Amino acid sequence: MRIKSLLTIVPIVTGLLLLNCSNSDTPNASIDTNAIPDVYKKIYGATSITSDGTFITIKSNGQPDHKSVYYATTNAKYEAFSGTTFGNTTFKKNPNTINSSLAFVYKIPLHPVMASTHASTPLGAIGVAVNGVPFFNQYAGPNQPLTNEITSFDQYWGHPQATGIYHYHVEPTYLTQSKGKEALMGFLLDGFPVYGPEEKGLAVSGLDAYHGHVGVTADYPNGIYHYHVTNTDPYINGSGFYGTAGTVSN
Repeated sequence: MRIKSLLTIVPIVTGLLLLNCSNSDTPNASIDTNAIPDVYKKIYGATSITSDGTFITIKSNGQPDHKSVYYATTNAKYEAFSGTTFGNTTFKKNPNTINSSLAFVYKIPLHPVMASTHASTPLGAIGVAVNGVPFFNQYAGPNQPLTNEITSFDQYWGHPQATGIYHYHVEPTYLTQSKGKEALMGFLLDGFPVYGPEEKGLAVSGLDAYHGHVGVTADYPNGIYHYHVTNTDPYINGSGFYGTAGTVSN
């Protein structure tokens, strides 16, 4: 009886061992596909960052992590502001306040490439800064320059629009002050990175029609196309996206 029992057990154990060996040899697709490159981990203002291997999905509430005159006076990040703002213009507060109930979802290419046709940037969010605040383009409205809006930029050169979306059209000075003038500022919807107004200690120059160029950065030692923020029009982005834009919703 004992010999018969052992003969019954051995095939079962052998089968389990073969099953375990088979599973260990199968690659875990989720580890390879869903890996998040370190550069995206610099988006410290995101509430979550995930990847499906083709797109990076970044979620953010869009609220600035710095003080602003546009926060409600009861908010701990409210700070009164007066004097001059961007372009040495006299600050004039607009009637809007920062909306605290927004939820942005950015879906951008994990491996961006140059587009065959460069689409124009839309009004609204065209990208996301590392602190989770949206980037807007160089227009106040359809083909309307920022001339009359610049006066409403707060102490860190951002402001909210009518529905309370706080955003940057120009250099986000809180980030260039805290991270450095050459640091990563964020990403546009086409997946290409945005950097500050300097390279190698000098003001950036030689940008193309889309307000960027190809070159080595601290995050991309092999080089990549990237945008730069500057203090002259078009500020962040020029004649459209260099790559093919993903999507954004809020």
